[in-house]
Amino acid sequence: MSLVRLNIKGISYSQTQNGAYALILNEVEGDRKLPIVIGAFEAQSIAIALEKEISPPRPLTHDLFKNFADRFDIVVKQVIIHKLVDGVFYSSLICERDKIEEIIDARTSDAIALALRFQAPIFTYKNILDKAGIYLKVNPKKEDENEEQDSVLMDELVANELEPSQPSESLISKTLEELHKLLDEAVANEDYEKAAHIRDEISKRE
Repeated sequence: MSLVRLNIKGISYSQTQNGAYALILNEVEGDRKLPIVIGAFEAQSIAIALEKEISPPRPLTHDLFKNFADRFDIVVKQVIIHKLVDGVFYSSLICERDKIEEIIDARTSDAIALALRFQAPIFTYKNILDKAGIYLKVNPKKEDENEEQDSVLMDELVANELEPSQPSESLISKTLEELHKLLDEAVANEDYEKAAHIRDEISKRE
């Protein structure tokens, strides 16, 4: 499978869900965007890494990892978003020490926060981008309007991506025992949005 390089387009805050952010990745040699829902802490860490002039008084967790890796001559060479299952992205850190390469599993938000600190490239597979990538169509009426239009379209995309959905019929038909099992599976898969819907359905019945 062929790899596609991505860069960071920006971070958008959800107006519909408190504390929810969307990281927008952009296809380097194309027009598709890859939106990934991330938490507030990871959004802050990525934003600080993007803003070179901002330096926190104490190292954040990702800064600590970078300092630790530097001390022991570990380098993150690249990040690969290698899997998409039920809306959850899975990533790997490709690391190197003493010319020996290791692959470490990581949450995508953490992987990207580290990629910025190591100035490592970010990749995904073409089939993932084909499945989850979205085109933001901008009407180039004037060059100075492009950025504003793109920002508006991105906000609409993020709103749709993070819009709270109603419990599906499949949840309504489940027993309480089945719902608790689904909740455990959702948490294990780090699908916290799905877990929230299941939790709400359980609360209604109890």
